[in-house]
Amino acid sequence: MFNELNAVIDQLEGKERKALLMQIFLRMQVVEERNGYSEEQFFLDIKNTYNNLLEYKKNQANVEPVQYQATHIVFGDSPSGSLKFALKKLGLSHQERIITFSDLFSIGPIWNLHNLHGITNRSKWFRNHIIIDDEDLYHHEEHFKQTIVDLQQTPNDYPIIIWAGENAHEQTGLRFVLYLLKEKANDIHIIHTNEAYKTYFDRPDIDFTPLNMGELSSDQLMEIYENEKKGHLLTQAERKTLDDEWKQLCQTNDVLRIWENQMIKSVPENFYDTYIINTVKKLHQNKQNKDFIKSARIIGEVMGHLDQYIGDHFLEYRVRRLVVDGVFDLKGVPKGMRYYSIKIR
Repeated sequence: MFNELNAVIDQLEGKERKALLMQIFLRMQVVEERNGYSEEQFFLDIKNTYNNLLEYKKNQANVEPVQYQATHIVFGDSPSGSLKFALKKLGLSHQERIITFSDLFSIGPIWNLHNLHGITNRSKWFRNHIIIDDEDLYHHEEHFKQTIVDLQQTPNDYPIIIWAGENAHEQTGLRFVLYLLKEKANDIHIIHTNEAYKTYFDRPDIDFTPLNMGELSSDQLMEIYENEKKGHLLTQAERKTLDDEWKQLCQTNDVLRIWENQMIKSVPENFYDTYIINTVKKLHQNKQNKDFIKSARIIGEVMGHLDQYIGDHFLEYRVRRLVVDGVFDLKGVPKGMRYYSIKIR
């Protein structure tokens, strides 16, 4: 019986273990508060939970594993959701799976990110510079590690399709993934989302270029996949080139990357500071005063005019840095961009 229980506990995911402990602790608290919940009832409820857990795991073990015919690699939760919906409309959701790296590779250190030291180093930087809940950051780090495991355990006998466009985020992610797959025998295909967009959706009367895959709708992704099939099949020479580029990238300690001249370029973290400052000055001029302006509005204004995909969290970090440096005055509590305002000092 003990061995059976131990095996079940080992199979539980982190969130399942946490939820189980929370149930037990809450019931213990009610017993101690003596609110009509007896120790006998507590025992019966725990016993029932135990039996249900064993039954659930037995049923789960009897479910036949799904045999997927292809794996898609996507960088970001938003494009992952859109692609999932596209595959569902194509009737492929039970044949092709999606592995999602829920990260933004254009910001933060990527030093040795392919090993535990690099992952820990990246998480430490985010903890010290980006406003994010510690628990969320912990779960993100654990999910990132599991995603790497899922990727490396991909069977060798079906293709891997990586979606990547013209931005430092997805291009860095592409090189990272190809390094992780360097020993795999799978055919690896690339779907270049910007090229596909130009081919199927570009209109001369609309000035729009998607900065990342997340700006494409599920219908657009569905049409791209139908027409592109699996995209461009990488040759061994191309795989080695991209793998070598990752080996160079991961030796740097830079925390900001942009896409320029078809290359990933590392730039100083204060690269956009002057633009942020000029944006605040422009907003002051438009209002004809120097009143405090919500940080969220400034960051939205800056993001709306950038031709790079670096996200709002990094820009918010630079706004706070400029406050510390004495460039901006602050009103409010900088626990998130919605909670404080700034103005030129």
